[in-house]
Amino acid sequence: MTIQEIRAFNRFYTNLIGALNYSKHLYTPYTLTESRLLYELAHTPRTDAAELRAELSLDAGYLSRMLTKFEREGLVERAPSQEDARRRRITLTRQGRGTAALLDERSREAVGALLDRVEPDERPRLVEALRTAREILSVGGTPADGRRTSARRAGPVLRDPVPGDLGWIVQRHGAVYAAEYGWDATFEGLVARIVADFAADHDERMERVWIAELDGRPVGSVMCVRDEEAPGAARLRLLLVEPEARGHGLGERMVGAVVGFARDAGYREVVLWTNDLLTAARKLYVRAGFTLVAEKPHHSYGADLVGQDWRLPLADESVVDSAS
Repeated sequence: MTIQEIRAFNRFYTNLIGALNYSKHLYTPYTLTESRLLYELAHTPRTDAAELRAELSLDAGYLSRMLTKFEREGLVERAPSQEDARRRRITLTRQGRGTAALLDERSREAVGALLDRVEPDERPRLVEALRTAREILSVGGTPADGRRTSARRAGPVLRDPVPGDLGWIVQRHGAVYAAEYGWDATFEGLVARIVADFAADHDERMERVWIAELDGRPVGSVMCVRDEEAPGAARLRLLLVEPEARGHGLGERMVGAVVGFARDAGYREVVLWTNDLLTAARKLYVRAGFTLVAEKPHHSYGADLVGQDWRLPLADESVVDSAS
């Protein structure tokens, strides 16, 4: 069934973008493959036939005929490679660069016209679906840009939030906890208030948010804020790792980032509140040195839960007490 669905989509998309009659749709004398070759030459200066053949997965004879045609039309020129005299570098001429730029412009216009048919609020979903398909199909294979590489090549990173990330934190907390624990919308409302309070007023020297990113997209979050009830304490909040990103050590890195930041900022301890059913998170806290200091049953988010308070001292308490 999967094979049939992929083949059906291929036929649908091929017809949609006009690949079956590419030159007619973009009003150019070049086929789709010829246009791909011009694009590659425009974006990979000083390449050679062997590299082009590998990048575009083309038959050597077919590629040679296209290059001969382009050379005859004054679009490309060949010259001996300075690194290897046996190889000939292929570059676009001024006319070739102009032709490639025209093709790129018309292609952008065609895609823009296609997007005009999509409602604005549906476009992010479309882009995310395309990105997901590309990542899944790229692992160990050849991605859409023709370069053989793994979609998993970019390791996980922690970064500061950019516009849109705070809203993402709220949305993903609501969705993930509803899917995994059946929590209702009141939990998402709580997260929204926490995020809104941070966005409205926070001290950058003492409070911070981290976004975990994997393969260029957000997959986790954590927050360090000043605790309102305990002077000198930092509070760890909103730790989340997307299901598909687990196993990369992101949770441990984010907890470590909070602890390190709190220590550098001069806090005397880090505290947090969680629930006993969040076993994976509790293991992270134990490994980071936190200790459980209190438990209390409660009914929240549409479920019966046991809340837990955890604490991690950052300084020798005897020294702190004597100093005070």
